[in-house]
Amino acid sequence: MVPRALGIPTTRSLAVVTTGELVTRERDLPGAILTRVASSHLRVGIFQYAAQWGTIEDLRTLADYTLERHFPDLTTDDNPYFSLLQEVVKKQAFLVAQWQIVGFIHGVMNTDNMSIIGETIDYGPCAFMDEYDPATVFSFIDIHGRYAYKNQPAIAEWNLARFAETLLPLLHDNQKQAIEMAQDAISEFPDLFDHNWFFGMKAKLGMVNHEDEDQYLVEELLRIMHKHCADYTNTFRALTINRPEELDLFCVEEFTAWCKLWRDRLNRQSENKISPVQLMSNNNPQVIPRNYLVEEALEAAVDRGDYSVMEKLLAALLKPYVRTAEQDKFTLLPPPSVTPYRTYCGT
Repeated sequence: MVPRALGIPTTRSLAVVTTGELVTRERDLPGAILTRVASSHLRVGIFQYAAQWGTIEDLRTLADYTLERHFPDLTTDDNPYFSLLQEVVKKQAFLVAQWQIVGFIHGVMNTDNMSIIGETIDYGPCAFMDEYDPATVFSFIDIHGRYAYKNQPAIAEWNLARFAETLLPLLHDNQKQAIEMAQDAISEFPDLFDHNWFFGMKAKLGMVNHEDEDQYLVEELLRIMHKHCADYTNTFRALTINRPEELDLFCVEEFTAWCKLWRDRLNRQSENKISPVQLMSNNNPQVIPRNYLVEEALEAAVDRGDYSVMEKLLAALLKPYVRTAEQDKFTLLPPPSVTPYRTYCGT
């Protein structure tokens, strides 16, 4: 629900039903079954399975179904399977860029957790960054940081390469030619991702037109945030509502110097159809499901049978781009902790 409210393509939860059994996690917890709905549950892993254990005709049947069900406009192309690969690359480049822009960390980006149609799927151990650190990782099983925030684009590209491998028999009868076609399609991912990410980051800073220094302004802000352990969401929130004094960064000389460059940059651009403030408001969430807030809601529900904490949090998260007085309490940072926050699959 949260990615959808943020405008990010995602599968959705239909219902949660308790089983009456206990499940052992960090402690015994009530078991439940989550029912999801999606435009499709086709994943890269399904294509890998078909390529490994099926015939070429089985693979073709799967690819044809995917085209007809989800990409009917591609079925009349000269090589619809190559077009399918290109389209999946485009959709994933857009999707992962949207994750990065809001500080979302999927948690387990294996090939069976990548949807063919570009929707977020199977993100059980997911979480949002608090302080900006590209190396942030939450999943308990990800001890080496394979799916850390900074690694998500590269992992997506790796997954797409695996998808391309499954399509080789369909791309061309000549294997060498098929490999070259696959490589050409995959090589487009970095530029597509960079374009989507940079466009989104500019929107977060209210920059409508293009200037040569824009890249510097984006990267310099992130550098300063990382250096000074600034909260990712609240930094952009404070800039959006013009309250930088709410930030510890406000006392940092290099941040005040950056602010001057940024404000000068905005003052140089002419008013477009949308003002910088409105553009920032549309692209900087005021609230995110902070990990400690989620834990508070879970604890109230599990230990006390109190769902009101969860309901209030969900109400705030349904309108993440709207600032209200009721939502302000959900912007507070988590209390200090001696141990890093960890998420678990199935929770």
